[in-house]
Amino acid sequence: YLRLLGERLRARLERTGADGPALRCFFIESFSAQALAEALRRNAGWADGIAFFAIEHPVVREAAAEVAATGTRLVSIVSDLGSVPGIPHVGLDNRAVGRTAGLLIGRLSGGRAGAVALVAGSRHYRAHSEREAGFLSIQEELFPQLRVHGMREGHDDAAENYRHTLALLDQVPDLVGIYNVGGSSGGITRALREQGRQDVIFIGHGLTQDTRKAVLEGTMDAIFDQDPDTLLDRAVACLNEPATTARPLKLDIYFSENLP
Repeated sequence: YLRLLGERLRARLERTGADGPALRCFFIESFSAQALAEALRRNAGWADGIAFFAIEHPVVREAAAEVAATGTRLVSIVSDLGSVPGIPHVGLDNRAVGRTAGLLIGRLSGGRAGAVALVAGSRHYRAHSEREAGFLSIQEELFPQLRVHGMREGHDDAAENYRHTLALLDQVPDLVGIYNVGGSSGGITRALREQGRQDVIFIGHGLTQDTRKAVLEGTMDAIFDQDPDTLLDRAVACLNEPATTARPLKLDIYFSENLP
């Protein structure tokens, strides 16, 4: 999904040409708070505004507050930084997203009892921890027959997610469903496909070529998505108008029958 955002940003540059704002896209080491803090300080030297995928960590909050104090406009996207004044956020209501995932798996389970597993990139992403909290709350509230097996961190890496899924299929004989809170769902669908486990309900995030294929073949039941162009539009608007109040983005849910 992050690569897709980069591609949409490059397409935006081609459309705007020389008269549009100078936009740059940088990828840093995943899940490294120190790398993100350094990138914020480094790019604040030339940029008027920075949109960034936040890691909720003290060194990142300190760097963001320092950069904002110098006059560089900041906006967090997808995952929030937390309570740092003056830094708006563009993304989903992630607690509601988690509750929606729990509701969908609970309904699709058809009353079966068993275990549900969660896979995340990292709890350092506020979006992932909020989705986990929402999921847990609705499972306890509406689907007591389903127990949550616990969260495994796959660092949005397909190989790690593949190994986690194989372990779950081996160790949890009554596995009913998997909710991938983060990215790299391809590793999970690969394991489910190889083990012939289409009985396991699987929901993940990000409409990509891999997830589209998985839904069409029946390995994945639903894709949760936030439109990348809308995300970029809102982020640029927040940078241009710092006083803008960013309302949560609309959650798109795709099944095999309504893929765009």
